[in-house]
Amino acid sequence: MALERLFLRITALALVTVTALALPARAQEGDGAGWELCNRTSYIIETAVGHTEGTGISVDGWTKLAPGTCKIALPGPLTPGVHYLYGRGSTAHQGGGREWGGRHELCVDPTGGFSLESPPDCAAMGLEAQGFRPIDITRADSWTNNFTEIENWSLDNARNAGLQRLLDEAGIVSGTIDGNIGHRTRSAINDFLKLKDLPASTSDADLIDYLEQAAEERSRSVGFTLCNRTKSRVWSAIARRSTEGWESRGWWRIEAGGCARVIDRPLRGSEHFVYAEMEEPTGLRTLSRASEAFCVGRAKFAISGRDNCEEGSYRTALFARTPAPTERKLVYEFFERDFTPAQQDDE
Repeated sequence: MALERLFLRITALALVTVTALALPARAQEGDGAGWELCNRTSYIIETAVGHTEGTGISVDGWTKLAPGTCKIALPGPLTPGVHYLYGRGSTAHQGGGREWGGRHELCVDPTGGFSLESPPDCAAMGLEAQGFRPIDITRADSWTNNFTEIENWSLDNARNAGLQRLLDEAGIVSGTIDGNIGHRTRSAINDFLKLKDLPASTSDADLIDYLEQAAEERSRSVGFTLCNRTKSRVWSAIARRSTEGWESRGWWRIEAGGCARVIDRPLRGSEHFVYAEMEEPTGLRTLSRASEAFCVGRAKFAISGRDNCEEGSYRTALFARTPAPTERKLVYEFFERDFTPAQQDDE
């Protein structure tokens, strides 16, 4: 199962919608003195870069990129050759964690800034493995990579769209995210500045920081979070009844000791279900007290309905019922005792 999901690191892990958030297929030349990263999305992105140093790969993170900004992630002069790039969305954003990366696994410190030579065993060093995208840099003076989404934003439009997204996620105003600041958005910004007792002269950069903090504070009080209390990696999925009927979604990869926020809006209804597979050298372990059948896919999936899974090229899996949410919030923890003995994968 793990091999079937390796490509998940190429795309964003957000499961609310299927969006084409991707890095351009080739790097573009820029004017920065070194390796410059530009954020042409409406999301705040934290980036990490890797480059060959001696016989190993040095990895540095995190460089925060506000929407519509560029920063030098690796000062010049650059050594032409393969470098590595990974990006993750801010936890302030709704819709689950977003990632921009690839299949080359390197170690990162998910908790804060770091600079390290990526070891062969991330977990043994208290680190987390993430999939980086190889970038073939061919110039020594400067190089630029753009983070993009479906909309082909200019830097100015990306900044405006980022403000609109954060105003929505901070609960100030909901509206279209189109990259154009009109009367409605300006009024919302003024309302937020007054609410936080901030001057009208507050810069866009500071405004984005304040909005990110407000969105994070708001998001902590609602939603559905899965936590892995085992010593192994867990792949997880959820199921629930939506306004359109039963649905199942996955996969979320949760490292040992980590958590994943799978729904970041207030929970509706009381019936929620979870599925998990634990990877171990001896085989795969699934939840032992699971009896509710739902469909799951071999790759990232969002499936409507829970019947006739195989007819839709899915498979049937047994999910466990969770406790009812409390105040529209739910945290579910996976423990070693929750899983069956390991089963050997079929060859």
